Amino acid sequence: VQLQASGGGSVLVGDSLRLSCAASGRISVGWFRQAPGKEREFAAAIGWRYGSTDYSDSVRGRFTISRDNAKNTVDLQMNSLRPEDTAVYYCAVRYGGTPSTRKDGYQSWGQGTLVTVSS
Repeated sequence: VQLQASGGGSVLVGDSLRLSCAASGRISVGWFRQAPGKEREFAAAIGWRYGSTDYSDSVRGRFTISRDNAKNTVDLQMNSLRPEDTAVYYCAVRYGGTPSTRKDGYQSWGQGTLVTVSS
């Protein structure tokens, strides 16, 4: 599975961005992020079986993950962005039906897209 994340950019604190990952079918998709000098961490995921979602505490209430079946994408709507959201964002695919917060739960990874939030 080839994945491509898009939609990154440079924004100001409080702004919004929408990331997209071209992915479709019976796959669950996760978004992870990696800030400079830090490990890659889980941000959000959506399962294909029930459409269930999961979020990290740091993004819950601000980010929303969803499927766009018309465009065959999984999108991450990011609102109220903060400087600490600055990172390279990656989408990843797992063949299980439920979302996972673990990096090793995903079998394919796309190239990341950079999000920079400045004050």
